[in-house]
Amino acid sequence: MTTATPPAAVLPWDRTGTVRSASPWHRFTHALRNRVLARARVGTTADPAPPRTGDGPAPQGLAIPEPPPGIEELYHHRRLSLVRLAVLLVDDLPTAEDVVQDAFTALFRRHGRRLGSLDDPEAYLRTSVVNGARSVLRRRRTVRAHIPEPEQHAPAPEEDVLLHEDHQEVLTALRTLTPRQREVLVLRYWSHLTEAQIAATLGLSRGTVKSTASRALDALGRRLEGLR
Repeated sequence: MTTATPPAAVLPWDRTGTVRSASPWHRFTHALRNRVLARARVGTTADPAPPRTGDGPAPQGLAIPEPPPGIEELYHHRRLSLVRLAVLLVDDLPTAEDVVQDAFTALFRRHGRRLGSLDDPEAYLRTSVVNGARSVLRRRRTVRAHIPEPEQHAPAPEEDVLLHEDHQEVLTALRTLTPRQREVLVLRYWSHLTEAQIAATLGLSRGTVKSTASRALDALGRRLEGLR
């Protein structure tokens, strides 16, 4: 008599998925570009809350608190947005997917399927993704300091759709900012976080977030000078 070997445990999100929709990226770059142009026209350093561009949660008013979702539900509804967030930080879709997968895996191992012990699971994941992206960038800097940079990989079909014309110019300009400046703008205009939420995610003061956003928009405007 033989005993069947049970299948290996599979994490609840271990299935393939791809980034398919380009429209949120277009809305993100459009919002950033319009904000830069608006600052140039009025000559102000103020940074009002950005309009919603489609993928992240908009700031909410008072609402009746709801029980936190299970990890499968959270993965189903938020994975794609988090991958897009990570892509904006690491400039590489496969790496971005790995960063998000690692964040969900760590969350699952620490808190299981139900997330009642977490006040804000989405904020927890967002912080994990930002920290994972930072680790990726640190490793890249270390490698590039010792090994010549290889030829750039051919962009995935999704990237070819997303990165073109003025959208490509905005994203290219975004990559020239410092890591902190990029993080602040991405969390502000992609994830639609408030200054307080960005400060909590990045471990900064609200004043630092505000001044970093202002300097980042000024720098982005200089990179996009030709678009004015």
